[in-house]
Amino acid sequence: MNLNLSDEQLALKETLRRFVAKDYSFKTRHDIIHSEEGISAAHWAQFAELGLLALPFAEAHGGLGGNAVDTMLVMEAIGSGLMVEPYLATVVLAGGLVQDAGTEAQKNALLPNIADGSLRMAFAHYEPGGRYEMSQVSLRAERLADGYALDGVKTFVLHGAQAAKLVVSAQDGAGLSMFIVDSEADGVSVRGYVTQDNLRAAEITFNAVKVGAAALLGAAGDAEPAILRALDAANAALCAEAVGAMDALNQATLEYLKTRKQFGVAIGSFQALQHRMVDMFTAATQARSMAILASIRVASGTTEERRWACAAAKVLVSESARLVGQQAVQLHGGMGVTDELSVSHYFKRLTCICASFGDADYHLDYVSSRLLAA
Repeated sequence: MNLNLSDEQLALKETLRRFVAKDYSFKTRHDIIHSEEGISAAHWAQFAELGLLALPFAEAHGGLGGNAVDTMLVMEAIGSGLMVEPYLATVVLAGGLVQDAGTEAQKNALLPNIADGSLRMAFAHYEPGGRYEMSQVSLRAERLADGYALDGVKTFVLHGAQAAKLVVSAQDGAGLSMFIVDSEADGVSVRGYVTQDNLRAAEITFNAVKVGAAALLGAAGDAEPAILRALDAANAALCAEAVGAMDALNQATLEYLKTRKQFGVAIGSFQALQHRMVDMFTAATQARSMAILASIRVASGTTEERRWACAAAKVLVSESARLVGQQAVQLHGGMGVTDELSVSHYFKRLTCICASFGDADYHLDYVSSRLLAA
């Protein structure tokens, strides 16, 4: 297994580092999250210009033919800059499902528009009371003469209120299926809200929403494998984002220890605090190794290898994120929890990452069951 980045990937990483440093300051983020939409159309256009939105899609559909490791680099930069744009929702989740399960007509109609930044999408899958269970879907798709009628509710649709089109999971009698639905279609009601980490999500109600037969994404009743792949890819991407956030937290904390003085000396000279910083850097390094493994398995592993690697990565990354986040807040003292300091925002984002698409306990249950079976 080759863990080295290619020259193109190293160039991408450097480009992203410069973009975060130059164009996505903490002040810029503050202005974005307090805007009405909660995302920046200008920065989304920059994403498109840099090729980030086209990165994982096939060249035949307006993409650049990248893989999950390329996505890892983008998500790591998103984590380091605390970016709030809907890259995960649009490109990784909804776009990934279209690329994976869509017909050629659907790919040609949707993916080039995602790649050029003119279309934002979201994946509406989880429902109230379903917790993290992928199969807990009660939204119904009733078969009509010329299509389907959707009835039900989806919750925590990441960037659902900012999306023009939705990929919606539903039970259609044949099993679990997916449909592409216009977010402004008759019967669709969207209630957007701000999450604890200042991202946006939505609760979406479908009341007899009629869609044509061409809206079916993939084969009827056969959506489960594609959804599992998409959720694994999302968790691998979140692990990479967490690594980027942890690196930024470690750097910010180290700088603070070097400049904050007590008893006439920098507190970074205290051995006890040095030991805590070592623990933080060690945790982030371990998390990075697991995030890389998860991305590689998403790109080229078997189903079992992919699922195990992504679940194991989410467990270890969640533990590392909790340690780094809590230590960073404590080492900054009382100001570590204030909104004026970026540390508190990184901590909140890491906390929400740990709870998204399955928390550590949920994934640990899968990992331990596989180990016991082996």
